[in-house]
Amino acid sequence: MIKLTLVMPCYNEGTRVYRNLLETVTQLERFCDSFRIVAVNDGSTDDTLSEIKRAMEQDKRIALISYEQNMGKGFAVKRGMASAKSKYVAFLDADLELPPYLLKDFITAAEEGNDIVIGSKMHPDSQVEYPFLRKVMSTGYYWFLKIVFGLKLKDTQTGIKLFKTEKIKPVLKVMRTSRFSFDIEMLAIADKKGLSIKEMPVVVNFSRNKTDKSKISLASIYEMVRDTMRIKMYVSKLQVVADKPAAEGDQE
Repeated sequence: MIKLTLVMPCYNEGTRVYRNLLETVTQLERFCDSFRIVAVNDGSTDDTLSEIKRAMEQDKRIALISYEQNMGKGFAVKRGMASAKSKYVAFLDADLELPPYLLKDFITAAEEGNDIVIGSKMHPDSQVEYPFLRKVMSTGYYWFLKIVFGLKLKDTQTGIKLFKTEKIKPVLKVMRTSRFSFDIEMLAIADKKGLSIKEMPVVVNFSRNKTDKSKISLASIYEMVRDTMRIKMYVSKLQVVADKPAAEGDQE
């Protein structure tokens, strides 16, 4: 069995996706001897698709899922994760603001018994370097989620997360959100099922220069708040079967 499937959602990442996919291969093979990278082309309008295919020619461990209409990051992540047949499945933002090598410690944490391991910019050991406005927005959204959901998590939105595949697939089947707020829906459902979630420190380097357009706009903020309230209503009514802890001596 493949140990790790890494899903990388891609929307208009043509200027860097080739380089970043190969860099991800280089970093993963240093600590994981069996992995597959699934690049999901989420209806890009630039040359993202051809650049992914160019990377695939360089390394057969890179795979592709592609469709013409932009469906949103959440849809892309769920589509990629649903294809996983590995022990662990993770997703990572394609811009590599978060380095792939972080997954080494995430896998260790999962092997210690955690069902889900997520990156947290608010972890005391995190090394975070990104614009002040994004820090303010992240902090504000954290308090908003804490009030609405009461989750014991400091950061639900950082774009690197790892899961035990057999544990997360039932969650994926009942998720409805397809855009930026999919993380909170995923984690809220997982929490309701009783899955264990561990936060880990991250290293963040803001990669976009001043000429790049931020993918976070006022419209996307409004959409996240609106979707979050819808998720709260949906999850509160959702009937899920709580996960039973494995009996002592059981093997994964």
